[in-house]
Amino acid sequence: MKNKLFIDGNWVCSEIYKDLYSPFSGEKIAEIPQASIQQVDEAIESGAKNQHKISSMPAFERANILEELVSLLIRGREEAARLISLESAKPLKTSFDEVDRTIETYKFSAEEAKRIHGEMIPMDSAKGGVNRLAYTIREPLGVIGAITPFNFPMNLVAHKIGPAIASGNSVVLKPAQQTPLSAYYIAKLFEEAGLPKGVLNVVTGKGSVVGDRIVTSEKVNMITFTGSPQVGLSIKAKAGLKKVSLELGSNAGLIIDENTNLNTIAKSCAAGAFSNQGQVCISLQRIYVMESVYHKFIDKFFSETKGLICGDPFDPETDVSSLITKGDLERSISWIEEAKKEGAVVLSGGFEKDNVLMPTILTNVQSTSKVSCQEVFAPIVTVTPIKSIGEGIDSINDSKYGLQAGIFTNDIQTALEASKKLHVGGVMINDIPTYRVDQMPYGGVKESGNTKEGIKYAIEEMTEAKLVVWNQNF
Repeated sequence: MKNKLFIDGNWVCSEIYKDLYSPFSGEKIAEIPQASIQQVDEAIESGAKNQHKISSMPAFERANILEELVSLLIRGREEAARLISLESAKPLKTSFDEVDRTIETYKFSAEEAKRIHGEMIPMDSAKGGVNRLAYTIREPLGVIGAITPFNFPMNLVAHKIGPAIASGNSVVLKPAQQTPLSAYYIAKLFEEAGLPKGVLNVVTGKGSVVGDRIVTSEKVNMITFTGSPQVGLSIKAKAGLKKVSLELGSNAGLIIDENTNLNTIAKSCAAGAFSNQGQVCISLQRIYVMESVYHKFIDKFFSETKGLICGDPFDPETDVSSLITKGDLERSISWIEEAKKEGAVVLSGGFEKDNVLMPTILTNVQSTSKVSCQEVFAPIVTVTPIKSIGEGIDSINDSKYGLQAGIFTNDIQTALEASKKLHVGGVMINDIPTYRVDQMPYGGVKESGNTKEGIKYAIEEMTEAKLVVWNQNF
């Protein structure tokens, strides 16, 4: 299937196409247009000239468009899920979960479109403010350049487009090269939902061509990016004075205290570490367990991991399938081999079978091994015994990342201590760090990013406050 770019409300061809292959089967599934510099400029110009159509639209009408998109996506739920599995090798049941979350994300966007407001300023708190009335109003920034990753090709697109449209911005979207089909699908639904032409533009191609042009264009007012820290830092360096919102990587850690329900925890950990092949920014990568329960946890976690079904993403029973590229598979195995040379013990997995990296549990891992200190983005997790909760907190904080962390404990003081001392954007008490619902403020510190997503919070990023002051002494 030969796809087209979506520019200024029209589906247009490109001179160059690139074949898209299934990560699992290796079969060709589509031909993807590679936008030229001129076509990217046309998409940006379309966003700029048509932004007034959405910014001048009453809030209830923007909400209605988003609600209509929700209705269309509910009807197309199965088609959408199969599209995600086709292009990303995400197991089908996980793809259905993503579609359901995407529906919620656009629903939240529709609701938040009606709740955008400023605040009253108590001017008479200052001597010079007497008899003055002041308030702020929030206005859209203009054109939002959105660059999205492969791992949640539909929902992470929604986290960019939903709040942008809710707040009256236009969008130029560059989806990941491996997963553009979901973005095309959503663009078609927006077209059917009645979004004015030119408000949403979708251009695909190399980051060095398409992404760089979006980032450096003077007509783009904000960049919102989800991806690797390396690319995020590069974007920030090139973007000039425009606002840059970065949601980057992590190597999420979890602490398990004594006297906790290890059966429930082990099951949660298997889901948190291996869902979507570990290709999740908050995938559980490091587990720190109190020594007294370490061996019991290992046994239960091993059992849960062995019960996972690996293989074809379209098999409704599959839990783990292929990584996004052969290169990622090779890299992951090389990191496992490096850890083994440094003394790590492989309790489970550690090898490839039928193009799938088997879910891997490693123990005795050095904190400096890549599988521990870098973002592994694969079905690999390390488990380490600790003598105290403080040791676990220090181990989690000993990282250049800081997106989310978790702790299981029945002691309220321990929970409070962890919530204060863990240097991350979000602390999950009695849950895995992989927990996320789409309305919550989500974002990290250090090299994990500089923003908070979640619809309300993204809208704050995509708008600016204008101050209005009335002089009643005049």
